[in-house]
Amino acid sequence: MDFLMSGLAACGACVFTNPLEVVKTRMQLQGELQAPGTYQRHYRNVFHAFITIGKVDGLAALQKGLAPALLYQFLMNGIRLGTYGLAEAGGYLHTAEGTHSPARSAAAGAMAGVMGAYLGSPIYMVKTHLQAQAASEIAVGHQYKHQGMFQALTEIGQKHGLVGLWRGALGGLPRVIIGSSTQLCTFSSTKDLLSQWEIFPPQSWKLALVAAMVSGIAVVLAMAPFDVACTRLYNQPTDAQGKGLMYRGILDALLQTARTEGIFGMYKGIGASYFRLGPHTILSLFFWDQLRSLYYTYTK
Repeated sequence: MDFLMSGLAACGACVFTNPLEVVKTRMQLQGELQAPGTYQRHYRNVFHAFITIGKVDGLAALQKGLAPALLYQFLMNGIRLGTYGLAEAGGYLHTAEGTHSPARSAAAGAMAGVMGAYLGSPIYMVKTHLQAQAASEIAVGHQYKHQGMFQALTEIGQKHGLVGLWRGALGGLPRVIIGSSTQLCTFSSTKDLLSQWEIFPPQSWKLALVAAMVSGIAVVLAMAPFDVACTRLYNQPTDAQGKGLMYRGILDALLQTARTEGIFGMYKGIGASYFRLGPHTILSLFFWDQLRSLYYTYTK
């Protein structure tokens, strides 16, 4: 039941934040491996990107990749939050004295995140391809011509086999390890501190909301460079064998980005990242916490 509740919570958040994911993906691919000032900026900021995409691609384009995004969130966060929830319920995240252990929480969050992200990697790759697809006048990054999630998975599988479907999976793991461990550790630690300080009544929904807001900020700051590199790894063109033509892996993507675009290139689209990751973190953790509280309350 923990896995089902976790997946549903993440899907609920995804419906609201997917347009922000589309904007984030486009901004991270804009000016890829080009020095600042040498390329046309189709998307000047988050708000301009929303207007531009809606005007040129149509309002429906703001929900591009929604189907794979929902499936990925259900798989990835169902496993990640579900596994973490079981570890928390089993008392594995607390010391012998009963206090919350940030180190154990971070380790559990990282391990749970790796399992979910690796399983859902093909879905994440297709989601990235679909969200990057745009009209030629505002296109950024490599443009795949997929017609939908199932067509894309079938085509990639037929051309490159299982290896092609999991292309970039290992490169995407550092993003998830850092993001998941930061998210769940800061969420649990903040919630624990707020409970100790008795700022809100016990079991108040405000505890989860404030903890999730703090967690969202921490996640964006820690994960942004790896998120940019991961998007580019998944979206890069491939040769006949399915091997990436631009990057050899996550480290190569980070180094090339830093070398050609500067340190700020590694944080490209961080505003869009927060507008997407911040609300998604808040909504998914808040929904997850409230669903678990209701479930355990009525099943005691």
